[in-house]
Amino acid sequence: MPKLTRIYTRTGDDGTTGLVGGQRVKKNALRIEAYGTIDELSSVIGLARAALAEVERTRPVQDLGRAHKVVAELDRWLAWTQDVLFNLGSDLATLPKDRWEGMPLVTAEDATALERAIDRAQEDLAPLDNFIHPGGAYPGAFLHQARTVCRRAERLLIGARDAEEAVSPEVIRYVNRLSDALFVWSRWINHALDQPEHLWNAKTAPPLSD
Repeated sequence: MPKLTRIYTRTGDDGTTGLVGGQRVKKNALRIEAYGTIDELSSVIGLARAALAEVERTRPVQDLGRAHKVVAELDRWLAWTQDVLFNLGSDLATLPKDRWEGMPLVTAEDATALERAIDRAQEDLAPLDNFIHPGGAYPGAFLHQARTVCRRAERLLIGARDAEEAVSPEVIRYVNRLSDALFVWSRWINHALDQPEHLWNAKTAPPLSD
């Protein structure tokens, strides 16, 4: 495990940052934009987990009922997701020639695991026949926000790949599947906490004044 003995190094004052192999690249390089956005995504997931913990802290288990199980199960999935995202960020920060044996990498099985999680959550949800707006309880709202950051990360990864940066298909597949999972998880926790979904109204009109 890396040992962080000093937080500031002053080496980035020229607008560059170091990859794992020691190469210096500009901080606005596509690769850096991509794994910086992955870091942002993990931070928003951290907010969702904090909101889940607050639900558990402020509402007795007997009041939560079936939501208690959903909160616990969802938090386990989100904890795993943060670990995978850290592995993914490390992968992006390492050029293929600098990888080492046993380096943690995103695999096809990780995307398959997300598909299982999506299928599991959808067992509790009614099918959607309209678009919904982000919102609901704080955990659900943060997961909606995480979904949008995840989509941005996916766009950056595809841009990096198209610019002939080394981005594995497994990474892109995982991030694509994660955005779907975050959407379903937001619906799942909002449903468990009895928060209604706000449907898109294409014929919306301004509210009337009092």
